[in-house]
Amino acid sequence: MKPGILVISHGSQEERWVSLVDDTVEGVREALPGVPVECGYLELVEGRLIQDGIDRLEEQGVTHMLAIPLFVSAGSTHVDEIGWALGAYEEPRRPTDLQRCRVKARLTYGKPIGDDPEIADALLDKLASSAASENPARESLLLIGHGSEEPWFRSEWRRGLQALADRMRERGGYADADAALLRPDEVAERVRALQKRHAEEHRVVAVPVFISEGYFTSVVIPRRLEGLDCRYAAGSLIPHRKVGEWLVRQASEWLNDLLVEGKEGEQVGKDQGPLNL
Repeated sequence: MKPGILVISHGSQEERWVSLVDDTVEGVREALPGVPVECGYLELVEGRLIQDGIDRLEEQGVTHMLAIPLFVSAGSTHVDEIGWALGAYEEPRRPTDLQRCRVKARLTYGKPIGDDPEIADALLDKLASSAASENPARESLLLIGHGSEEPWFRSEWRRGLQALADRMRERGGYADADAALLRPDEVAERVRALQKRHAEEHRVVAVPVFISEGYFTSVVIPRRLEGLDCRYAAGSLIPHRKVGEWLVRQASEWLNDLLVEGKEGEQVGKDQGPLNL
């Protein structure tokens, strides 16, 4: 039994975008010595797509593979279609242009970020170093995510973002917290609702929840916030070290489960080799 980790990200034509993801994955590789770790991209990175990552791992002898989607929400249509392409389930929730991947190894499909504590800490660190937040006890957080027009995906986006906002409120000592999607556009409505609930001297701080910086964080969200008397903590999750820690924790938990499974198999007389860690 030889495990390997495949981190899957969206991809971009911008070299810096790809290099930041690669640096994060390199940190995972260093934290898990002896375990092959590769990165595969959904699109736009020639020679490094998801199938390329699978092939590189299997060429290294990997027999058990964990694929972790480096995406914000289970409500992302990409998370759904990637899972189907990997064979994690029989049908995607919506039509996709992806093709099924060739996977010989036993594959486990991991989880996107959701409301995990490492990500709450990463965003709180960003707020602590930002001029946007000065007095959490008199501030409300508004987490902003991409969202979806499709009901099931939209519901998952809202659930995860709100849970993350609640976690950040508790850990950071903020007075209030809410979440808003760009699709459909909820930003102005949620900002005004927070302002209405609190006194005039109370401030709303908007926080984008995106893996990397780009058009949405630098253009779309600032436009949606225009005229709303709301501060904006610009930025993205990578290259914060907590993102790498989140990946390592998920991988470590899976590796431990494999180790237990291997030991249990030995006890019942199954012919399995040792876990190669």
